[in-house]
Amino acid sequence: MNLSIFDWSIVVLVLTGMFFSVRSSRGLLKSVTDFLVAGRSAGRYVMSISSGVAGLGAITIVNYMEMNYIAGFSMSWWGMTSALVILLITVSGWVIYRFRQTRCLTLAQFFEQRYSRKFRIFTGIVAFSAGLINFGIFPAVGARFFIYFCGIPQTLPLLGFDVNSYALLMIILLSISLYFVFMGGQIAVIIADFFQGVFVNFVFVIMIIFLFLYVDWGQVHSALADTPKKEAQKEILRVESSDEFIHLPEMEQEEKIADINNRHENSSRINPFKTNHVEDFNFWYFLIGIIGVMYGTMSWQGTQAYNASARSAHEAKMGSVLAGWRGLPQTLFFLCVPVLAYTVMNHADYFHISESVNATLSTLKPDAIQSQLRVPLVLSHILPNGLMGAFAAVMLAAFVSTHDTYLHSWGSILIQDVIMPFRKKPFSPETHLKVLRISIIFVAIFIFLFSLLFQQNQKIALFFAITGAIFAGGSGAVIIGGLYWKRGTTAAAWTSMSTGAIIAVNGIIMHQISAEWLATDGGWIWLKDIILVLKSINGQVYWGIGMGASTLMYVVISLVGKQKDFELDKLLQRGKYLNKDETHVINKNPEKGWKILGMGKEFTKFDKFIYILNYVWTFGWTIVFIIGTIYNLSNEVSDSTWMNFWWIYLMIHIVMAVLSMVWFTIGGFIDLKKMMHRLRHTERDHTDDGFVAR
Repeated sequence: MNLSIFDWSIVVLVLTGMFFSVRSSRGLLKSVTDFLVAGRSAGRYVMSISSGVAGLGAITIVNYMEMNYIAGFSMSWWGMTSALVILLITVSGWVIYRFRQTRCLTLAQFFEQRYSRKFRIFTGIVAFSAGLINFGIFPAVGARFFIYFCGIPQTLPLLGFDVNSYALLMIILLSISLYFVFMGGQIAVIIADFFQGVFVNFVFVIMIIFLFLYVDWGQVHSALADTPKKEAQKEILRVESSDEFIHLPEMEQEEKIADINNRHENSSRINPFKTNHVEDFNFWYFLIGIIGVMYGTMSWQGTQAYNASARSAHEAKMGSVLAGWRGLPQTLFFLCVPVLAYTVMNHADYFHISESVNATLSTLKPDAIQSQLRVPLVLSHILPNGLMGAFAAVMLAAFVSTHDTYLHSWGSILIQDVIMPFRKKPFSPETHLKVLRISIIFVAIFIFLFSLLFQQNQKIALFFAITGAIFAGGSGAVIIGGLYWKRGTTAAAWTSMSTGAIIAVNGIIMHQISAEWLATDGGWIWLKDIILVLKSINGQVYWGIGMGASTLMYVVISLVGKQKDFELDKLLQRGKYLNKDETHVINKNPEKGWKILGMGKEFTKFDKFIYILNYVWTFGWTIVFIIGTIYNLSNEVSDSTWMNFWWIYLMIHIVMAVLSMVWFTIGGFIDLKKMMHRLRHTERDHTDDGFVAR
């Protein structure tokens, strides 16, 4: 095994701490609402940390390491384009604030209250089905990571039998996650995820610092700068050995080689203006991306319980605003670690490591599995004792945090939005809790069998895209229209949801159709011509078409339908329906300047400081992006200059990551104490269970 006794002791210690943190929730679960949304008791810091690690997961860490191993630093530059939009979305409380005002326990419950019971059932079935399949590969990716990172044998002796370690590990990890959910529902999930989130961020920062000390910055520069030439040489050798190339005229051979060299010359991992992607970064690309960030808010339901767990709508909004600071250690990890691993795999000074990693990868099939395990295998060769155990513990915490959250989410959606709406009366509290737990067991069994039997042959990101598009493709227009437009109708919701899902899934399927089949001279020529046209549309444009079509259908169908305004004030519990228990007014008449910046009646002085800090940070980097883009478009900038920029960029972010980690840890423990106090002393309303009376 790759882990020492000291490393395993760290893993055991962290796992023990996770169990103790969950046991602290004993006695707090007193109602269905507690199980589903932690009694709506969580503060901003607990919400931000817990939801952040819940959405992280072992599979997400592997996914980002897989993607950024190829991307390098270049794509981070273009990521700055959405920062300003994300800021405006979070400070306005876009979707999140209004949804929390409804006090709905699930998104589909909101759909029933806003549209109809049948639409709730339909969206519940779609969300559950898509989510369950999406969730299906999570245990497989996590278990596979532990086997190869920790060096666990393929079989382990158990009661005199040789047991498959892959299946055994999935059973153990899923059992831990199930135990956490069963102990206290969303209360236990939030508490466990909080402690795991604090630990994960701490280890991420330590690992980043260690790797920067292990790998020289000059080596990073050299490895990344040499990549285009090396990749071109590999492709040329492969092409030159093919029969097709050998039979080409000499002039065409030279043209083909020149084309390969030119293509790879524009595949820099350092300079964002020398990548194959730059030609796609036009006005429409950025516009679609910006709209997509707004359109997709709260569409994915994997962590749906967190959408309703905040103490108030204001706390939900503040938790969203703080997410950028909370996520700094994670963002840095996903950027730095794959790049530094790439350096180890491609710099001559680390040949002995890359040779060993490649030898292991050559034994793995299919290629998708090799891609997932490349960076973890590099880390297993370079991390010292202690950090090996800490990173294994991080992946364990990330695995459990995502699995307990997703088990809870999909199990809850099955009962709340698929089964319960068929009932004429609600479950009793005891029965309700029982069927929720049974549903969660069913989800656990399904994903275990799916992971055991399903042969993954695609990259994780593509699998996510296919399964996620089924629900998220059309839900954005339905959510936004339902929360912000009183004229939106039920017919419009049905049409919009179906349109968006069909277009999104169709776009993904088109790009998976074999180019070889399309090039054949057989029948179905007319169909192939249509497919070629659809296939020529890139993913970003498909996304834009889906959003535009579903939104257009929602608006048009609503306008031509019955002209009856929906009473949004009642749904959002405002105006004469105001819920005073969840609205804490600090200043009844805030100054106009504060209101323009998104700071209203509920803002304390420290809330305003947080907002101003966000504005300064985001606008600062936006100015850097604008100036840098203008300069690069009119001047040639060397790789050395860009590497100096990335060094400064990373150092600033590392300092801010350390400060935010301390800030959120202190704020989180204060929030956690208040949350547990509320749960011990608040009276429960047992009719608040998500059932909509008819």
